[in-house]
Amino acid sequence: MLIRIASPLLGPNVLAALRIGIATLTLAILMRAMRHAWPWQRWRELLLLALLSVAVPFLLFAWAALQLPAGYSALLNSTAVIFGIFASAWLKEDTLTVRKLLGCVCGFSGVALIVGFGPVEPSAKVILAALGCTVGSACYGVSAPLTKRALTRMQPLEIAAGIHGVGFLLLLPGALWSLPQAQFTPMAMIAVAIMGVVTSGLAYWLHIRIMVHVTPVAAMSPIFMIPVFGVTWGHLFLGEQLSTGIYAGGALVLLASALVTGFNPLQKWRDAANAKR
Repeated sequence: MLIRIASPLLGPNVLAALRIGIATLTLAILMRAMRHAWPWQRWRELLLLALLSVAVPFLLFAWAALQLPAGYSALLNSTAVIFGIFASAWLKEDTLTVRKLLGCVCGFSGVALIVGFGPVEPSAKVILAALGCTVGSACYGVSAPLTKRALTRMQPLEIAAGIHGVGFLLLLPGALWSLPQAQFTPMAMIAVAIMGVVTSGLAYWLHIRIMVHVTPVAAMSPIFMIPVFGVTWGHLFLGEQLSTGIYAGGALVLLASALVTGFNPLQKWRDAANAKR
């Protein structure tokens, strides 16, 4: 929702760079307070992680927001788990099964329903924007096992601060080029400040801290909640329309995520009930 508010006003280039810049400042303050050293000796690794986990996804989602409702972007973002499981299997961090492959089929079928039968009429720009979200999600997914491996060499806060710092430098030239067209309204600045401090800076640091203890795909499980909130906030605050395509496609994407990760709430409840007996 915040991307949808800020991108038309600031433009994708300025929004992505400003978001990452504020996140870098937030994490730099934490680095100073906790007396961490910047891991610049790992700059090649940080460059790859910055491209995959912040620079490319943030820019693509900001660009897609010019064409797609927030609910679309949120639902498409959840396909990151699908790409994450393939990347984790390729890097020997996880294994592929028939259930997970079936989940991938459901996930991409859900994406097709969302784009084809959602409230926004399909067009070349809408399809390109949806493809941009999917590519951004693929970058998120691929970055997860790489980040897990980076934890053997760097601390979570050092990784979070390093990739945002490098990501800001990567996006700065495009932001400067687009700066004259940006409209720095109070609403846009509030939205980008929340994204920079909370949903990028602090949240990404917490995400990497969780990854220390669990698999990359398990650490990505909060993505399942993004469609719920993205569609809800878009409908309530931006007046975005709902449709059968959104419901059916969203259900398939969530089912895909459950199949890919093996998440079964009924089994969890049964195990909890048996434990009490």
